[in-house]
Amino acid sequence: MASHRRPKQPSRARVSVLTATAAAAVALTSQAAHADPQSSKKDVKEKVDKLYEDAEAATEKYNGAKEKQSKLQTQVENLQDSVARGQGDLNKMRDKLGSMATAQYRSGAIDPSVQLFLSSDPDNYLDRASAMDQLSTKQAAALKKIQAKQRTLAQQRKEAAGKLKDLASTRKELGEKKSKIQGKLSKAQSLLNTLSAKERAKIAAKQKRADRASNERVDLGNSKGSGRAGAAFAAAKTKIGSPYVWGATGPSSFDCSGLTSWAYKQAGVSLPRTSQAQASAGTRISSQSQLQVGDLVMFYGDLHHIGLYAGNGQVLHAPKPGANVRFESINNMPFQYGVRV
Repeated sequence: MASHRRPKQPSRARVSVLTATAAAAVALTSQAAHADPQSSKKDVKEKVDKLYEDAEAATEKYNGAKEKQSKLQTQVENLQDSVARGQGDLNKMRDKLGSMATAQYRSGAIDPSVQLFLSSDPDNYLDRASAMDQLSTKQAAALKKIQAKQRTLAQQRKEAAGKLKDLASTRKELGEKKSKIQGKLSKAQSLLNTLSAKERAKIAAKQKRADRASNERVDLGNSKGSGRAGAAFAAAKTKIGSPYVWGATGPSSFDCSGLTSWAYKQAGVSLPRTSQAQASAGTRISSQSQLQVGDLVMFYGDLHHIGLYAGNGQVLHAPKPGANVRFESINNMPFQYGVRV
């Protein structure tokens, strides 16, 4: 038979424990819910900044691949032009050799001793025979030139084929690096989109204030640039407020090495495209105290960021996506060394 006894009621002590546990859980949930927005905002900002830094490092690699592509394209075009001109020269040589052979054939192929015996004018024949010897010598020289030209063309064609292969590989690499940059920027934007519109507006406003404050209140001291470095720095100052855009070299937007290369170009100096290459474009300056206005300044262990020294511990640079060309303390980033061009 089924039992009809009433279920046992929980003791008062047990109810008290359960109630206290539930209350504590509600309190913790409430505290977490209260703390999450601020913590989330900070975490998102840190992750976005890291993605922007990674994107900038990838941008410098992209810039290097793009510069390599441009050089390879020029080399391929020059080789192809050279091959085309060489082929034209070779065709002319062959035509000239053909004319020589035709003239020789028309002179007769009878044995020289028989021609001399039959000739009514031996002296004239001997003159003609001497001319034929000279013609044969010219033919031999022409053949040597043709062979040399053929070897040169073969080598140039082989070199052009190798360059074309490198070019195709570089184009593929370029596409991969571009996708990597866009992926990081897209991920950063997705993270920002997890914040409320109000929180995103606060971050944007803070960035604008940082841009404005750094440019309005910066104290450069009494340091002044001179020569090419001074001219480059003066040019860069005219671009304060221009936006950071990856891969851009001006005149209206820049990435970090795009700004420095553009600035020095205005001073008549051609710098390599990437920050890593620019790091070897002059004399290394190890100490910050020895820096002069307009010197290049390198940041991070892999040298993926670069700016111009502005004096008094300040650097003028294109910082990162979402920020504009501005002054900033040199100590805000891991300084490696300076370069005097």
